[in-house]
Amino acid sequence: MSDPNVSAIRPHSQRRLRVRAMTVTAMLSAIAFVLMFLDFSVPFMPSFVQMDISELPALLAAFALGPVYGLVVCLVKNLIHLMVTSTAGAGELCNFLLGASFVVPAGLIYRKLKSRGGALLGVALGAVIMGVFSIPLNYYITYPIYSNFMPIDTIIGMYQAIRPSANGLLECLITFNAPFTLFKGLVDAALCFLIYKPLSPLLHKGL
Repeated sequence: MSDPNVSAIRPHSQRRLRVRAMTVTAMLSAIAFVLMFLDFSVPFMPSFVQMDISELPALLAAFALGPVYGLVVCLVKNLIHLMVTSTAGAGELCNFLLGASFVVPAGLIYRKLKSRGGALLGVALGAVIMGVFSIPLNYYITYPIYSNFMPIDTIIGMYQAIRPSANGLLECLITFNAPFTLFKGLVDAALCFLIYKPLSPLLHKGL
């Protein structure tokens, strides 16, 4: 026979854990939103493509709390950023979908393989998926929306200013965007490995 006192405590404990997880998620979402503003150009990409590390908090959430929480961080930071968007939401949609394709596989693999090796495998696979996914996402969704503000020929011309032999949007995305997105994921992964252990007590406190 079950102890009624234990049964009474268990729902309260579960509620406390959920509240704690939501609090950590909200904190990481706010940090991710701020990091979106700390973007910068890189020499091997057109100036309108910016580097940032705003997927880092989502990756921390995916490892500490689970892949769903990492997905929520990606969603919330972009929903908030819609208030200051300059891309009619195209940039936010792209950022969310790419971030999700990175942190969710990483979180799922780490949940199955709770080890440093599992984390390495997760971020490596997530970064590759994000890099590959960036090609169809940009080709069929993001850049067609951008073309309402800047002609595709102008966009391609900005790539050709870096590599004159670049021919057509698809080639530009394969040559430039996919490696850049992969590199971005690996940078986030490296930073995560540097700070995850020191932050782990804070991220897991009460969980």
